[in-house]
Amino acid sequence: MKSFLKILPWLFLGLFATEIVVVLLPKPESKFHTAEFGRLPVLLNGRIQPFDSVARNSLLQIRSTGDVPLEEVPAWKFWQHPQKLKSTAWLLEVFFRSDVADTRPIFLIHHPDLISELKLGEKGIDKSGLRYYTFVELVPVLNEISEQGRKASSVEDAQRTTYQKQVLKLANAISLYQQLKNSIQPEGATNFVELITDYQAALPAGLAAARATQAGQKTDAVALRKLAILTQQFEIVAKYALPLTVPPIDPVNKDAWVNVGASLLHSVRDGAIQPAVSCFARIATAYRQDDVAGFNSAVAGYKNWLTPNFAREQAKGRAEFYFNQIKIFLHATIIYIFAFVLAGAALLTFAPAPQLSESLRRSAYYLIGLAFVVHTFGLIFRMVLEGRPPVTNLYSSAIFIGWGACGLGWVLERIYKIGLGSTVAGLAGFVTLLIAHNLALGGDTMEMLRAVLDTNFWLATHVVTVTLGYASTFVAGTLAMAYIILGIFTPLLSIKVGTDHDITLGNALTKMVYAIVCFATLFSFIGTVLGGIWADQSWGRFWGWDPKENGALLIVIWNSLILHARWGRLVGERGLMNLALFGNIVTAFSWFGVNMLGIGLHSYGFMDSAFKWLMLFNASQVLFILLGFLPLHRWKSFKNFTPKQSVRSN
Repeated sequence: MKSFLKILPWLFLGLFATEIVVVLLPKPESKFHTAEFGRLPVLLNGRIQPFDSVARNSLLQIRSTGDVPLEEVPAWKFWQHPQKLKSTAWLLEVFFRSDVADTRPIFLIHHPDLISELKLGEKGIDKSGLRYYTFVELVPVLNEISEQGRKASSVEDAQRTTYQKQVLKLANAISLYQQLKNSIQPEGATNFVELITDYQAALPAGLAAARATQAGQKTDAVALRKLAILTQQFEIVAKYALPLTVPPIDPVNKDAWVNVGASLLHSVRDGAIQPAVSCFARIATAYRQDDVAGFNSAVAGYKNWLTPNFAREQAKGRAEFYFNQIKIFLHATIIYIFAFVLAGAALLTFAPAPQLSESLRRSAYYLIGLAFVVHTFGLIFRMVLEGRPPVTNLYSSAIFIGWGACGLGWVLERIYKIGLGSTVAGLAGFVTLLIAHNLALGGDTMEMLRAVLDTNFWLATHVVTVTLGYASTFVAGTLAMAYIILGIFTPLLSIKVGTDHDITLGNALTKMVYAIVCFATLFSFIGTVLGGIWADQSWGRFWGWDPKENGALLIVIWNSLILHARWGRLVGERGLMNLALFGNIVTAFSWFGVNMLGIGLHSYGFMDSAFKWLMLFNASQVLFILLGFLPLHRWKSFKNFTPKQSVRSN
């Protein structure tokens, strides 16, 4: 048994390391080279990205998932994985087989009043309390949805009801879907190659007829009408197409991308069709006709055409596609969960089974190290894709705060070797990556920065420093939660830890919280000062009492208050923990709360969707604080308990 416990940590590490290696390996291509199509670069939201990102972000906004299930599996059959239509394959259907795409259940409606108002009845696919509808099912009520969405959009964000928020989201989802259907070819086109061929053939006679009309001469009405009919179809694409898919002919002007419709309308001037448009026409027609060889050949041909002048854009598309496919943060989340469970089990078996506890502690410690490496890989990969420092928006701040908290927890575990550091790291990594996942539902997480934020120097100094202050304050608060939970419900706080037998678990936790608060005070103070300097350069004043600035200042003040209360012996161990817990509330307000106010220079959108979760989080912290005030005789760790010494070996 002792031998097994010694190798158990290495077994866990090997298992998860193997899983990560498998994830990182390239995946085989499908019959249709959809992955190759998904890697092709386009311009959207001011940045080059692959078709796969367009598909993934669109699905997240419409369906709140990154793919479309092709079959429904009951929730209790958790071991079965339903077949799914990957994001790029779904986008190909929307582009070129809209009749099929219209039958996919992608529109999420979960408000009962909206379902009743639209008279949708029991249509749709019900899954886990959520109801998904197809476009075909919504066609009879499209006008009603559009009208209701228009009314909801006229109401201020903060004043909208839940019903109005749902109908506005549905209206935006339908609008996005209809834009995608007209992004490459006119919706309903069955042979885009023939359509473009007819257009090219009609151009000379049609243009001659148009010039004759302008000159007051005899006009070929048939030729003019034919060109007008074709042009009207392309005008729809030019107006509604979402991504800019056609790169400029002149490689010097690499930002002058246009959509297919605009490119075809521009061809009126010189009568020539842009080569990229011809490639997309062949791709569209081959996919529509289920011509595998033709589709794969057309995709390869377009790649070859891009290579001489747009190699950098191609490389960006390939890299981002790979990043999307490996879902590195999802796999880091899984490791964090397992590490958290193992670390928690190590704490609970600390006294009754020290050898088992030590084996579980080492397992959690090794997994946290692996998760940190995976998390770091994803963080750096994302930085390279953006060409930016690690924190540029709320999504990336969640990723970075989780990374910083994990690193601090791992260091604590390295020093104290009692399992608490791994517990904090696992919990913080899991929660922050879960927050990031939900923030990603809003769409592109690598969008272009606002002009005032577009400076890598201040993003790398002020933003990174102050975010480390956030992360460390949350770590201190999480350790405080552990202190209260273990103190009230277990006798573990009184158990001696360490090789010198002179410190209890409660003492060790107190030292951890104190050290982390010192770290948090330093970084939050420096970050706030750097923010003031940035504000002076950007807006002409060092301090403007903006809500975000006040939130950052509150973190500095509160952490300073904790330190002074501790230095002045105004609080003991429990008082320190309660103060650290309230620090979680202060930091959450500065991180998310100021956005919900909807005012100030730092408010980048009313985060109403997160309001409920922020209030629940604050309520949980208040509950822990109240528990922390319970009399000591109600704490198992301090009620008629004889400390039992336990030695930790390295």
